[in-house]
Amino acid sequence: MRLAASVSRLQTESAYEVLAKARALEAQGKRVIHLEIGEPDFPTPPHVVAAGKQALDEGWTKYGPTPGFPEFREAIAADVSRTRGITVAAENVCVVPGGKPIIFFTMMALLEPGDEVVYPNPSFPIYESMIRYLEAVPVPIPLVESRGFSFDLDTFRDRLSSKTRLVILNSPANPTGGVIPRDDLARMAAMLRERDVMVLSDEIYRRIWYETEPSSIASFEGMAGKTIILDGFSKTYAMTGWRLGYGVMPVWLANAVNMLTVNSNSCTASFTQRAGLAALTGPQDGVAAMVAEFRRRRDAIVKGLNEIPGFTCLSPSGAFYAFPNVTGTGMPSKALADLILNEAGVACLNGGSFGQYGDGYLRFSYANSLPNILEAMDRIRSISTRWH
Repeated sequence: MRLAASVSRLQTESAYEVLAKARALEAQGKRVIHLEIGEPDFPTPPHVVAAGKQALDEGWTKYGPTPGFPEFREAIAADVSRTRGITVAAENVCVVPGGKPIIFFTMMALLEPGDEVVYPNPSFPIYESMIRYLEAVPVPIPLVESRGFSFDLDTFRDRLSSKTRLVILNSPANPTGGVIPRDDLARMAAMLRERDVMVLSDEIYRRIWYETEPSSIASFEGMAGKTIILDGFSKTYAMTGWRLGYGVMPVWLANAVNMLTVNSNSCTASFTQRAGLAALTGPQDGVAAMVAEFRRRRDAIVKGLNEIPGFTCLSPSGAFYAFPNVTGTGMPSKALADLILNEAGVACLNGGSFGQYGDGYLRFSYANSLPNILEAMDRIRSISTRWH
């Protein structure tokens, strides 16, 4: 027996590979500071946990509707309508177990072999993985450090073609923490409005921003019907293990996504949806407190990274990642990440694992305590004589 050729086109997330290496070092007795995993280190808000427990006690343990429970979809639609300034109905909402199914299912529904997909680079590696899996053509657009890790819009325009079927945007972004300026989104909307193209707008970090609230391309004239909004509960409400996400899209596409859901996972866990409803409609003070703490950590890690010889780091505008330029060390970024793990006991990610234009950078997640972040910076500085 042999695997289908399509499986060989899939790629993984390097964070899990680095985590495995870090765990191996810990098994040898070494203390590792984990700055590799993109997961909030805060507990799920108590009222959300309570709602999940209550749902279990009340018997929300059976199959639910494939698109999600009506009252939950209505709450999502109301929230998206309010926050994006567009009109969304429950029938536009597909509830799924996590954010990734929206990436996978919408691409499966839209792409034929040979179709082109424009996407940011460096970016979440599952974008390119799914593009290649479906035998579509990846068209990476470099994110420009001098523009706060946004696109060069002339390059963006020039990479669009008659074969472009899908454009992927991610703001705030993984791995850079960049936020696409509203003026840039307006210009991109003008380029896309009359094209036969859909936009997958990954807004999973939408609530985690520091200076300027991110905009959605769906909010621009003529774009709501051309945009798939991907959002969820993992980052905003520290619910990564609950596996709860959703997509907002035109009904014709939602119908196709629901059909793919029927054929894969049937539905999203019922008690999880009850917890999500409590998260969305209940107190939001936990979110505000988490973002305030992330801001404090952001300022500390950016300052610390800029004090390391050979490192320069922009202050990220959103998410919880710092993405320093490490070309000044003279070392390849992968070798540097390995050195920092093995010699300093700090786990971080090679920027190249997020795409070719990420080479020369490292990604540090500051979803860890401030004391651990400060210690990590001290540890890295202590071995900087190895490259400087």
